[in-house]
Amino acid sequence: MHPNTPALKSFIPVDPSSDFPIQNLPFGIFSTRQSPELRVGVAIGEWVLDLAQLEKMGLLTPCSQPVFNKPALNDFIALGQSVWRSTRAQISLLLRDDHARLRDDAELRASALIPMHEAIMHLPIMVSGYTDFYSSKEHATNVGSMFRDPANALLPNWLHLPVGYNGRASSVVVSGTEIRRPMGQMKPPSAEQPLFAACAKLDFELETAFIVGANTALGESVSVNDAEEMMFGMVLLNDWSARDIQQWEYVPLGPFNAKTFATSISPWVVTMEALEPFRVPGPKQEPEPLPYLRQSGDHSFDIQLAVELQTAECEQPTTICNTNYRAMYWSMAQQLAHHTISGCNLRVGDLMASGTISGTQPDSFGSLLELSWNGQRPVTLSDGQTKRSFLEDGDVVILRGTCIGAHYRCGFGAVSGRIIPALIGS
Repeated sequence: MHPNTPALKSFIPVDPSSDFPIQNLPFGIFSTRQSPELRVGVAIGEWVLDLAQLEKMGLLTPCSQPVFNKPALNDFIALGQSVWRSTRAQISLLLRDDHARLRDDAELRASALIPMHEAIMHLPIMVSGYTDFYSSKEHATNVGSMFRDPANALLPNWLHLPVGYNGRASSVVVSGTEIRRPMGQMKPPSAEQPLFAACAKLDFELETAFIVGANTALGESVSVNDAEEMMFGMVLLNDWSARDIQQWEYVPLGPFNAKTFATSISPWVVTMEALEPFRVPGPKQEPEPLPYLRQSGDHSFDIQLAVELQTAECEQPTTICNTNYRAMYWSMAQQLAHHTISGCNLRVGDLMASGTISGTQPDSFGSLLELSWNGQRPVTLSDGQTKRSFLEDGDVVILRGTCIGAHYRCGFGAVSGRIIPALIGS
């Protein structure tokens, strides 16, 4: 049976509310205190399946050389789509309730299945390069209305190409990493001269990202119709943003220090194959894109997204945003095709982010900049008293993403980060 078959059951009990049923099987990098070496695992319910152990036992053989006893997924990803699919099928078979090999071998189960609460998660890939797009029409319209003319919120190029910029790969971090408030140069509206200070308008950005799964040569471009075959999987992504630094620095070349200080991604990579049942059409594109960006069929995904904010004042986190990936105007295939149309080469492990994902309703905006309308309408949290226009020290932001079908859910887990004070004087 195909690994996505709804009727599949694992011999490992999986709660129906879990993000990680047997139909998902996301890949990640983990270690434990008892075994500190970094290696590849797959999430199943509340457990991590140690693929390095299965490889060592000869139960998984993606290639002639070991690829799962590695500190990043890159070597496995580089083997290509046919290997990704066959390996996922092998893992699915080993976990099935009607397959005895792992189910009935108590010694093997003890060595290959680790309780998830014992797993220490690490950055899943060695990030070769990082690109951030700006592909939500609602987000771009909100920002344009806020800082320019509401009647002409979108710049002339926005409806013709996926706008993006090259980010900083070295500061991509895994979920749970503390985020230090950045210092930077800014110019408040009331100031005559710029000043150097700690960011006062620290923000999150609700995003997803896909991971490139193949190398291309310099000068080569990827067709929009072939682009999806080069995508290994998706993660949740929080592109932390210093809005006051950004507003001063972004003209004429775009964001720099306002974005480079940290970008958080979720530890589990959900494969594109696992997302296939949740494929949906994207928004109608008008005007019609140029030929190299035209595509037919369904190229978006029904991924429900949410943002929670936990503060010291509130006992429980507050959900401050609910939106859906399916509203994204530019598809991932269009992003990749546009990225390479000039001949820019790709490398395995390149990270391509969606840009902030916002919906049409005020509670579906994917950043505090929009939710508070740049501080004009502070967000009230669950205790009814605490308000936020931007993030304060000690705040924890949690992003979640889930595909919910008729028979099972397929989720990303979460990506979180806690804000810690700036290093004043640095």
